[in-house]
Order: sequence, then C-alpha cells, then structure tokens
Amino acid sequence: MTGLVAVIMVFTIPIVAIVTDHFQKQSKIQRDIVKDQLELEKLKHENYVIETERLKLELKQIEIHDVKDESNLFIK
Repeated sequence: MTGLVAVIMVFTIPIVAIVTDHFQKQSKIQRDIVKDQLELEKLKHENYVIETERLKLELKQIEIHDVKDESNLFIK
C-alpha cells in the first residue's frame, strides 16, 4: 500500500506542476491579449477624436466659404 501511494505521489506531483504551468501561461497570454485590445481601443478613440475635429474644421471652412460667396453676390 505504501509503495502504491509513493508511486502515485511521484507521478502526480509533476503532472500537477505541468498543469499549473500551463494555466499560468494561458493567463499570461490572455493578459497580453487584453492589453493589446485596450491599446487598440485607445488608438481607435484617438482616431475618432482627430477625425471629428478634422470634420468640424472642414465644416467651418465650408461655412466661411459660403458666407464669402453670399457676400460677393450682394455686392454685385
């Protein structure tokens, strides 16, 4: 009986270590994926803000251009 317990312990400890190591590696990979996704979302948000500001400026330019065209019509 003691021999059986010893054999089971000899094989169980490395298996548990391998499984634990696997789960730790999976957790690290998952953490890296989440970090990359967070960085991507930050970049998307920054791009959205820049694009919105660019469109606002374009609209202002169009409005200014339209006002100039209207004033030129009144002068003629």
